[in-house]
Amino acid sequence: MTRTVRRTAWLLALLPMVAAAGGTARSELNEVLRAKADANHGAQLFAQCAACHGADGNGETRGSAPRIAGQHYRVLAKQIVDFRHGKRWDFRMEGMADQHHLAGAQDIADVAVYVAGLTRPGKRGIGSGEFAEEGRRIYAAGCESCHGREAEGDPVRGVPRLAGQHYSYLVRQMYDAVDGRRPALPRLHSQRITPLDFQQVRAVADYLARIGWQPNEPGE
Repeated sequence: MTRTVRRTAWLLALLPMVAAAGGTARSELNEVLRAKADANHGAQLFAQCAACHGADGNGETRGSAPRIAGQHYRVLAKQIVDFRHGKRWDFRMEGMADQHHLAGAQDIADVAVYVAGLTRPGKRGIGSGEFAEEGRRIYAAGCESCHGREAEGDPVRGVPRLAGQHYSYLVRQMYDAVDGRRPALPRLHSQRITPLDFQQVRAVADYLARIGWQPNEPGE
């Protein structure tokens, strides 16, 4: 048996498991969205997330942890579920999203609703500003139709808010999308990001990070 044949057979063997994981994830997300979320309990659960995301949910300006405060509830819930079921990869989040830390759908709903209600003060990571205007044009042409004119996202459809997210985190996520490290993302993302060169990726990230930013606002 050739190496190609063996690899094909191995991938085919994995397909039922991948499909099962996807079905389980969808089932759990639906259960989360049906739950009556308790923000007070969510605040208690979030204490174990603060080491990376900060007590205010504003993450780390250099991009190692995203700004999640004020993100849409449905988006937060889906990302937690994806980490639990191998549909999104990050060793820290995969560990923190497991059943030891979040026992089930109710816990996920509670922590997600608490984070969604947090305000967004504090520093944000931004780029040099040199290419931000180019980023605005690229975003308007390729991203605005889904993520909104001001990158506000859509809470009903579960489209994430990108405005004000840390620059370095956005750069990393765009490359992760192209490299296949965000398997749950629709292919449209990689299709639209792949043609961009490094300067253009940085331009889009810097534009998004700066939306709503004022010159006297802390930033790095």
